[in-house]
Amino acid sequence: MPPLPETFPMAKISGRTENDLVAEREALNQGLCKWASAELRDLPWRATRDPWSVLVSEVMLQQTQVTRVASKYIEFLERWPSPQALTQSRASDLLKLWQGLGYPRRARNLYDSAHQIVEIHNGNVPSSLEDLLLLPGVGPYTARAVLVFAFELPVGVLDTNVGRLLARWSGRSLEPKEAQRMADKLVDPNRPWLWNQGLFDLAAVRCSKRNPECSGCPVREWCSWRGIGDDPAVGSAAVSTTQTKFQGSDRQARGRLLKALTHGPVHSSKAAAIMDLQDDVVRASRLIGDLQNEGLITVRHEELLLGDLLQ
Repeated sequence: MPPLPETFPMAKISGRTENDLVAEREALNQGLCKWASAELRDLPWRATRDPWSVLVSEVMLQQTQVTRVASKYIEFLERWPSPQALTQSRASDLLKLWQGLGYPRRARNLYDSAHQIVEIHNGNVPSSLEDLLLLPGVGPYTARAVLVFAFELPVGVLDTNVGRLLARWSGRSLEPKEAQRMADKLVDPNRPWLWNQGLFDLAAVRCSKRNPECSGCPVREWCSWRGIGDDPAVGSAAVSTTQTKFQGSDRQARGRLLKALTHGPVHSSKAAAIMDLQDDVVRASRLIGDLQNEGLITVRHEELLLGDLLQ
């Protein structure tokens, strides 16, 4: 266990002294884990510790709501229960299934990761942070999530929700490295899976961005904010900012073309109209080039095809 800082990162305002920092941390973890044991949401990826299933769920959940992911997650694993199974399919098959989740580059990265896992790791999802970070599209958050939720290693997982909790508990805005260190120091070493899942649900159900329910919070005693005054989570590390508008965006235009390609080839002369960019052919050409460079479409004889349909 890493040494605790001289000052406990969460400034209690209950009036009690902090004589034993470890005891205080253990008391907080006890309160959080007790709440989580009774209140965790029933989500399909929480029923497994299979590393491939966990990796798939974490990639799908990036920037996508839980309600949109659940059915796709089940459908995906019924078809591709292992990295080996996915490598036997074409990327275009995965892109078709991915429709509705958005950010299709994630699908391409997951497809490439499956090949890397099979070729380099004998079909087993790696269990070290260093090896996980070498998989296409896997960043620090996803890598740490796999370590915790598949291998139950005692590391903190820092996402938007956890970043918001840590800032509110601390009573101040946090820098990225500081927030990650804090998450790692606070994680329950004996129950890292439950502790991290508990943080996610506490943030989603009680300590939400706009309507936090401070009354009855299982860790209210250790919170420095408690809904009083300016929210210290605003601008803090890992806390999301307002997303750019989807309507009229490149994402929307790309999505329209990819959806059309799931039904068959599209002649390049029709692509701009499909993307609703018939008055901006330069932008349409740029987006087609981007999709091609990302391995999401193939161009042959002025026809656009989904993914690797030529292979």
